[in-house]
Amino acid sequence: MLFNSLTYLVLLFSTVFLFWNFTYQLRFYLIFVSSLVFYGFWRIEFIILLLFSATINWWIAILIEKNHKMMKKKFLLLSLFINLGILFYFKYSIFFSNNAIGLLNLFDAEIDPILFKIILPLGISFYTFQAISYTIDVYRKIIKPEKNYIVYACYITFFPQLVAGPILRAHEVILQFKKKIFFKWDYIIDGSRRVLYGLFLKVVIADNIAPFVDVGFDTSANLLSGLDVWTLAFLFGFQIYFDFSGYSHIAIGSAKMIGISFPENFNFPYLASSPKDFWGRWHISLSSWVRDYLYLPLSGVKFMNKSIGGLSSATSGQKDYMPLFITWSLMGLWHGANWTFVLWGIYHAILIFIYRKILIINYKFKLKINNLIGWFFTIPFIMLSWVPFRSGSIKDTFIMWGKIINPFNYNNLNLHSNIYLITSLLFIGVIITYVFKKKINKKKISKTRVTFIGDIILISFLFYTTFISFKTINQFIYFQF
Repeated sequence: MLFNSLTYLVLLFSTVFLFWNFTYQLRFYLIFVSSLVFYGFWRIEFIILLLFSATINWWIAILIEKNHKMMKKKFLLLSLFINLGILFYFKYSIFFSNNAIGLLNLFDAEIDPILFKIILPLGISFYTFQAISYTIDVYRKIIKPEKNYIVYACYITFFPQLVAGPILRAHEVILQFKKKIFFKWDYIIDGSRRVLYGLFLKVVIADNIAPFVDVGFDTSANLLSGLDVWTLAFLFGFQIYFDFSGYSHIAIGSAKMIGISFPENFNFPYLASSPKDFWGRWHISLSSWVRDYLYLPLSGVKFMNKSIGGLSSATSGQKDYMPLFITWSLMGLWHGANWTFVLWGIYHAILIFIYRKILIINYKFKLKINNLIGWFFTIPFIMLSWVPFRSGSIKDTFIMWGKIINPFNYNNLNLHSNIYLITSLLFIGVIITYVFKKKINKKKISKTRVTFIGDIILISFLFYTTFISFKTINQFIYFQF
């Protein structure tokens, strides 16, 4: 079931109506059943896998709390083995086996590729990460295991964020589920506004950019000019942003309609003034998850149970950049079983590595980089990272990157003229958004006016989507991850 479908809207508003008319205990079962219905619309047989993942982690977390230190670690390792094993089988087994066969064939070992197909379960990367963080947090004594299975299952299967995030931490959501929530019209109004805004970003903007992106990347990389590559990198950057942030808005708004608050997942990422700043604004739930559960442990950071999610800053090996590149390589691989995603991850690791070196130079010579200058140099490199993310192969990626560094490849335009126009307008829109945001922060524009403008946009959106946009339903980009 896709967010940008009438079926989802029927499920959402039916669930919201029933939620506010059910008793406290029945609400858990309503959320659980609605989530299974939502997931079952894709492939009903994979509900079994989802419930197996939820059940095994719920049981192991309870065992972790009950046992002594050595057994706690064994149960945690069992949880990691099961979760990562499931993820590896469904998402990476064919990828690694075929790469191994290809490597053996280089040494004259004639082995045919494995001819079987594994269907990738929808949202498996997201709910697996939530399950992992849950058992680790129980092991670290950040939280106590939830004894009520249905409440825990609601955390894992909650339909607004089940297939593409935000990746939630248990302490962010379970306490809200267990709290008696009383009806407020603000929940309905604010949540509906957020859902509609997300649909606007997805259906009106992202889906209308998509055909131009597809045509551009389907063009042979050898036929593109340097300007063509820049244009496609920026255009896909805008498409994936509006697509994924649109999903996040719908997820946040859907939860808000029943009084559940999700953390924000995006914060104007294309206004970032550094690579580090970008990853503090883009897919925040994933970047913070990778930081807390992968990068910091690899860096030797010891957990200190001083606060929720607290991590000590006193570590050894902070200058060791190996964890940085390992983390980002795995971050890329998380997005897909393809070497282009690994290249994308390594690319971002290099950007952050260079940024850290610049910080050291700035500190040594007491220099200050203006945020505008930082943004001017950051955004082009961020946009170029989308080339391997979207292109079909590493070969095409390097051909396209080669075009931009060759000064003799800027003398022609090979794409449809509308592509350059749309990209320019979107880029100008980002700048206008930046100025508008600054004025809001400085209270030069009242919040009443902002809300009024937002309502006008939503009314326009409703007219557009009702009569035009819902004719074609396009999947969200991050559903494939």
